[in-house]
Amino acid sequence: MLRRMTSDPEQQIGVGTPDAFQRLWTPHRMAYIQGEGKPSGPAAGDGCPFCEIPGKSDEDGLVVARGTHVYTVLNLYPYNGGHVMAVPYRHVADYTALTREETDELAVHTKQAMETLRAASGAHGFNIGMNQGTVAGAGIAAHLHQHIVPRWGGDTNFMPVVGQTKVLPQLLGETRRMLAEAWPGKNRP
Repeated sequence: MLRRMTSDPEQQIGVGTPDAFQRLWTPHRMAYIQGEGKPSGPAAGDGCPFCEIPGKSDEDGLVVARGTHVYTVLNLYPYNGGHVMAVPYRHVADYTALTREETDELAVHTKQAMETLRAASGAHGFNIGMNQGTVAGAGIAAHLHQHIVPRWGGDTNFMPVVGQTKVLPQLLGETRRMLAEAWPGKNRP
């Protein structure tokens, strides 16, 4: 909700010191900031969402594609529309602990995600990577996941820089359906 600031003190109760800035309130992000859904411990089953997602339907888990060792899922808190993650089914924190089969399929899912995002949304480029450990920025450090973030020319604007807010043009469920239908090897209508 975009709220205009006013110089009328009666209308500014509770918003702090009056200033010239407008505020874009995003209270739904507080769940992410406070760590809701983060694992409570390092072991599988300690509330790890990446361990729970495979047991859900594709729609409920936002799963785009499933492989033998790895699945690809939409990021619940995306940096850009179409931001997906390739995740091993096995609860493992460190990239060096992956088996050869998991490593190979993680690479295949990353390539397929890029192909899918180019075909479905015309992505111009990608940020791809994983944060290994909490100190490296991993939000869920106990379960390895690789980010595949589509990028477009001009996709950075004042909203994330000034407003610290991303504007996403599509609901996550709609994005999941679009990408799942475009995933390589899927039967398409």
